[in-house]
Amino acid sequence: MSARIFKDMGLVLGGKAGAGIVSLVYLIIAARALGPHDYGLLVLVHGYVTAVCGIVEFPAWQAIVRYGAEAHEQGASNRLVRLLRFGALVELSGGVVAIVAAMVLAPLVGPHLGWPPKTVAFAIPYSFAVLGSVRSAPAGYLQLIGRFDLIGLHNLAQPIVRLVGAALAWILGWGLRGFLAAWLVAALAEFAVLWAMGLWCAYRRLGGALFRPERGSATADNIGIWRFLVASNADVTLSELAGRIAPLIVGWVLGPAMAGLFAVAQRATVIIAQPAQILGNTAYAQLARMVAAGEGGAPLRRTLAHVIGIALLAAAPVVIIVALFPTPIVTLLAGDAFRAAGGLMVILVGARMIAVVGPPCSAALSAMGHPALSMSANLFASLVFLPILPWMLHHGGLAGAGAQAVGQAILASALLAGLVWRQSYAR
Repeated sequence: MSARIFKDMGLVLGGKAGAGIVSLVYLIIAARALGPHDYGLLVLVHGYVTAVCGIVEFPAWQAIVRYGAEAHEQGASNRLVRLLRFGALVELSGGVVAIVAAMVLAPLVGPHLGWPPKTVAFAIPYSFAVLGSVRSAPAGYLQLIGRFDLIGLHNLAQPIVRLVGAALAWILGWGLRGFLAAWLVAALAEFAVLWAMGLWCAYRRLGGALFRPERGSATADNIGIWRFLVASNADVTLSELAGRIAPLIVGWVLGPAMAGLFAVAQRATVIIAQPAQILGNTAYAQLARMVAAGEGGAPLRRTLAHVIGIALLAAAPVVIIVALFPTPIVTLLAGDAFRAAGGLMVILVGARMIAVVGPPCSAALSAMGHPALSMSANLFASLVFLPILPWMLHHGGLAGAGAQAVGQAILASALLAGLVWRQSYAR
C-alpha cells in the first residue's frame, strides 16, 4: 500500500516539480519588476482573496474520496454519480458565496492593508480568482480513480499562465495591475482545466448516467455526509488558516513592503510544504481504501509512519541548504531589495519542516472518519498562536512572525500525531 502511495505521489510531484521551476521564474520577474512595496501589494490582494476563499468555500474532495471508496467497493455506480453531483453542487455554491464575500469586503479590508484606491477598485473584480481554489470535487474524483497523472499535469496550468502573464506585464510595463490581471487569468485557467479533466474522466467511466442519474439522494446513500463535510471543511480551513492569514496580518501591522519580504521568505517553505501536502492528499485515497477494507489499525500506522518519514527526509536537504545560504537564495530569487528576508526564511523553513507531520496525520484521521479531531487540533493551535502574532510583530518585527510559525507548527503536529495513534489503536 505504501508503494502505491509513493507511485501516486511521484505522478503528482512530476507536475509540481515543473510548476515549482516555473513559479521561481515568475517570482523573479514579479519581485524585480515591482519591488518590495508593489510586490507586497500583489501578495496582499491575492492573499486576501485566498483567505476569504479558504474561510467561506466548501471543498468536497475528502467526502468524494471517502464515500466514493465505499461505493467503489460495493460496485454502486449510481451511488457514485449522485455523490459526484452532490459534491460539485456544494462546492460550486460555496465558491459563489466566497466570490460575493470577497467583493463586498474588499473596500473595507483593503485600506487597512495599505492598498491605494486603485488597488482597492481592482481587488473587486479580482475576487473571481476565488475560482482557482474551487476545484476540489474534480480533484477528489481523479484521486478516487487513480488518475494522479492528470492531477500532476494540471499543476502546470496556473504557473505557466502566470509566467506568460508576468513576462508580458514586465515587457510592456503594465505595472501592478498587469501582474494582478495575469494572476487572475491564471486562477481562472486553474479552475477550468481541472473541472474539464474531471468531467471528461467521469463521462468516459460513467457515461450518460453522469447527467441523468437514477432517482435517489446522496445524503441518504451516504449517512453522515453533511457532518463529515462540515468537519472536513473546517479542518482544511483551520489547517491552512495560519498560512493564509499570517501575510495579511504582517501587511496590516507592518505595511505592504514588509508583507513583500515575508512572502519572499515564505517561498522556500513551499518546496517543503507541497510534497507534504501532496503526500497527505495521495495517502488519503489509499488510507480511505484501507479503512473501508477493515485495515485501520496497525497497517494504517505503519503506512502513516512510512509516509511521514519520507516527508521529513525530503524536507531535510532544503532546510540545510536554506540554513547555509539564506541571503544568496533571497537575492537570487528577488534581488538585493529583499535581502532582509534571509533570516526569516531560515526560521520559516524550520517551522515548515516540523509541520510536514500534519497533512498525513490529518489524512489518516479523516480516512478513519474523524475529521473533527483534526479540526480540533488545528483550531486549538491557531487559537493559541494566531492572536499573539500582532503583538509579536510589534515587538520582534518579521522575526516575530517566524517565532509564531515555529510554535504553532510544534503544537499542531504534536496534537495530530497523538490523535492518530490513539484512534488507530482504538480500532
